[in-house]
Amino acid sequence: MVIKRPRVKQEKTFEERLAAEAGHFRELAEKTPPGVKREFYVRRARQAETASHINEWLRSPSLQPPKDIRGGGLGTLVTRAARYRPV
Repeated sequence: MVIKRPRVKQEKTFEERLAAEAGHFRELAEKTPPGVKREFYVRRARQAETASHINEWLRSPSLQPPKDIRGGGLGTLVTRAARYRPV
């Protein structure tokens, strides 16, 4: 028997959800006295902000795939590495 996951249609974009999460954790950190719990909230807020920056970088039109030093592209690196597989 295959269990089907219910699909959820997101009402907000990924960036909006990350910004809301970061804001929520920043508010919690401000209300919490200094200590382990406050540091946890600050860390979670920073993680959401970092995820937002990474997502922005990944979606940028100027992002290019990694290239081989000789200009052959990533496929060339993979092909060359396959030749030297340990037996």
